[in-house]
Amino acid sequence: MSDATTLYKLMVLYMLNRIDFTMTYSQLSDFILGKGYTNYFQLQNTLVELQDAQLIHTEKIHSTSYYSITPQGRETLDFFENRLSKAIRDDIEVWLKDNRLRIRDEVSVIADFYPGKKKDFLVNCRALEKDTVLIDLTLNVPDEAQARAICFQWKKKAADVYGYLIGELMRSETSDN
Repeated sequence: MSDATTLYKLMVLYMLNRIDFTMTYSQLSDFILGKGYTNYFQLQNTLVELQDAQLIHTEKIHSTSYYSITPQGRETLDFFENRLSKAIRDDIEVWLKDNRLRIRDEVSVIADFYPGKKKDFLVNCRALEKDTVLIDLTLNVPDEAQARAICFQWKKKAADVYGYLIGELMRSETSDN
């Protein structure tokens, strides 16, 4: 393994260790490719090797991969973090500080769909806050076009839907008394 490959792996582990939520490939590449540290193919290879070594966990939802560091990844980072220069760590810290809210918001609202049993589709919509599930809603719809539309709209309207449901359910409880 080359020193450059080791550096890219440590950068990914360091980034994932510095936050308390998952990151998407797009978010990781925004920093690593955007700052010119490496190219698309090397980053892809780095993520595959980290996953194969069980240093990161990958969850694929619809067409998006979500990455998180594993306990083994944390141990590895603890052992080799000194190989990551202060300049690179500072670069990562500044980028995370500037982008933390955007990253968290992007990964806290998730929607996916899959075929049901009778030519229908099940749409799973989730909203998370850190590791806590705020809402996990599964809807049955008759076709893929509706499933895609709901996934797209969920990203925009999850907070409104959640607020509406809580409001309605609380109103029902108080009006029954």
